[in-house]
Amino acid sequence: MTQGEFLTLRGLTVRRGAKIALTVESLSIARGEILAVVGPNGAGKSTLLLTLARLLRPERGEIWFNGKPAAAESALQYRRRIGLVMQEPLLFDTSVYENVASGLHFRGVSKSEIKPRVEVWLEKLGISHLSKRRANELSGGEGQRVSLARALVLEPELLLLDEPFSALDSPTRTRLLDDLGKILPESGTTTIFITHDLNEARKLGNRLAILLDGKLMQAGPTDEILAQPNDPAISAFLGL
Repeated sequence: MTQGEFLTLRGLTVRRGAKIALTVESLSIARGEILAVVGPNGAGKSTLLLTLARLLRPERGEIWFNGKPAAAESALQYRRRIGLVMQEPLLFDTSVYENVASGLHFRGVSKSEIKPRVEVWLEKLGISHLSKRRANELSGGEGQRVSLARALVLEPELLLLDEPFSALDSPTRTRLLDDLGKILPESGTTTIFITHDLNEARKLGNRLAILLDGKLMQAGPTDEILAQPNDPAISAFLGL
C-alpha cells in the first residue's frame, strides 16, 4: 500500500457458484473517502460489498486493510472494525434506543458509556424523538435511520452501505441523503456506498467506481469519469 491508502484490492476474483461474479484488478480507497460504486442490476455491486465484509471469500487476490492483509486477522475481529447497512432495515423487535445500543452491548461497552454515545447518534440521525418507539412501528425511512445509527455508533473504520435508499420514497430518500452528506464527512468515516442511481452517487461520493458485468471498469473522480469514460460500455451505461 502507498501512503494515504486505507483499503486496497488487488487481483480480486470472486466466484458465486459456477459463475465469476466479480473481477477487480486494482482499487484503492483513501482514509475518510466516500466511494460510490455504481452499476446496473447484476453488475457485482453487492458481491463487492459482501466480499469486503468477509461474508464471501475471493477465489484469488487480496484485500489490504489499514496497511495489513485483511486475512491476517479473524473474520470476527475484522467485522468488528466495519459497519454494514443493507437495503432493508434489519432491526430487533425492541425499542429504537435498544436497537442502536445493541452492538455496544455485544462488545461489552459499559452502560455509562453507551448512553451518551447512543444519544449522540440518535440526535445526528434525527430520531431522538423515536428512542422509545418499537422497531415494528417505524416507517421505512425511520428504520433505515436506526440502522445507520446502529452502525455509526460503533465508530467503524469502514462503513459499507448497500443501496440504503432504494426502498424509500423520493422525499424520504432526499432528506436522508442530505443528512448523510453532512454526517459522513464530519465523522471522517471511510465509506463504500453501493447504488444504481448516478445522482445519488454524485451527491454523496468523493469518487466513483463503475461496475459492469462483474468487472470494475473505471474508478476515479466523478467529473473525470463523466468527461473521459475509458470504455464505450461506460458511456452507454452513463447515457453519454
